[in-house]
Amino acid sequence: MSSLLRPRFAAALMAVQLLSMPAQAGPWAEVGDNQLRTDIELLAEAGALDGITTHWPLPWRSIGARLRDGLDGQPETVRAAAERVLRRARAETEPGFSASLYLDATNAPSVVYGFDGMGRGQGTAQAVLDFNQGIFSGRLALGGITQNWRGNTTRLNLDESYLSARLGDVRLYGGWLSHWWGPGQVTALSLSNNARPMPQIGISRAVTDASSLPVLRWLGPWQAEFLLGVLDGPRLQRDTYYNALRVTFNPLPGLEIGLSRTQMFCGQGVSCAPLRDYFAFRNDNSIVNRTNDQGAFDIKYSGRMGELPFQIYMQAMNEDSSPITYSVTSHLFGAGIFLPVGDNPLKLTLEYADSVPTVDIFSFGTVLHGAAYNNSRYPDGMRYRGRSLGFSLDSDSTLLSLMGSWTDPGGRFWQLSLHKAAISNPLNVSGNAVTAAPVHVTLGEARVSLPLVSTGRSVRLDLAGRLQDDQPRPHRGLAAGIEAALRFDL
Repeated sequence: MSSLLRPRFAAALMAVQLLSMPAQAGPWAEVGDNQLRTDIELLAEAGALDGITTHWPLPWRSIGARLRDGLDGQPETVRAAAERVLRRARAETEPGFSASLYLDATNAPSVVYGFDGMGRGQGTAQAVLDFNQGIFSGRLALGGITQNWRGNTTRLNLDESYLSARLGDVRLYGGWLSHWWGPGQVTALSLSNNARPMPQIGISRAVTDASSLPVLRWLGPWQAEFLLGVLDGPRLQRDTYYNALRVTFNPLPGLEIGLSRTQMFCGQGVSCAPLRDYFAFRNDNSIVNRTNDQGAFDIKYSGRMGELPFQIYMQAMNEDSSPITYSVTSHLFGAGIFLPVGDNPLKLTLEYADSVPTVDIFSFGTVLHGAAYNNSRYPDGMRYRGRSLGFSLDSDSTLLSLMGSWTDPGGRFWQLSLHKAAISNPLNVSGNAVTAAPVHVTLGEARVSLPLVSTGRSVRLDLAGRLQDDQPRPHRGLAAGIEAALRFDL
């Protein structure tokens, strides 16, 4: 057996062995499922859940506890969403071992990678073993990922593996865990699932309940998380580390506010004093920070327009320490509305993301090209394994997206998306990780998620078809893509 096939054969053998075990999951509602996210947002708008919906992963403890007590008098659409979420919560928090197998294959990964992004390469395979008992949870997700079917580029894939322990209302964790920080459906500017998760340790609240302390009570339900990661793998600058902090709170019904700070520090050729540099907040033309920092804030409001639930949101990411003047800010704006279609609402979302930073926070037209995700001190920029840690189109790009999604009575989830992207800019001399030269792309995508076993979520098939009028350079011209992902949860 060749050296190329041997690790693939071993992974397949392990997958077969794991398939004989029962299936459960873990303590979080994780990044990647737009059907689940849509249901949670609908429930939060109806008051059946608290308003923490932009800080993923979300703890199941808060979701399950609130739903069991908050459905009296709710309309059928809300009750149907609650039933789906409760079924998911019960399955994923059940004690014991679980096993699953995940396979994803495509001829071309999507250029636009959103909350529900599928494969980051042409092929992914993982055998997954979960454990959930008392205060402890863990997962071993072992497999491989290939960027190109024709080349020997298969690499070990431990993505979403972790160990965690709950200590009261706090959860400690370590592993490779994806995050989505922000209200965007297609883009999160500072931290998203666009890049593969880095090895990390972290601490977060295990519940999102409001504080009982008089000073903090006004925040309402809230979530806080801090993580410390290692930017390993192929890099121009080795020994670089990363930390991220986010606090999200829900002070008024329908209003959610998030504040975050992300930082690259240490690295070859850079002085390494983490505690000193973490509290060095000033970073402007007169005093340049030793680290690569980003600060972001976002606001989301959910309400009703007549009988129709809606949401509006924005996110701003600053490269400089000033929040208002010389902030060097990238922007995200979006709105969504739930329209009645049968027993389940159709959600329409319009979203615009722009990583051509304005010099001041709202000085549109006065910009600083190449500042987003690039840094003179850190040549790799805010990226991991070749992909931005935030916006999937990287620096100096804009993306306008229209998306519609609907769950039919059989539990199938349908989604249509249209994206109009300008990737990079001729004035961006600092580079863009997606394309070798600026390009405009219009991309349409149709997706469906099919539960194949009627008695539960034992098997789920996701299918996507994409068509675009151009491609990131050096490729050119019309391109079509198909993608299929199959998950066995036994």
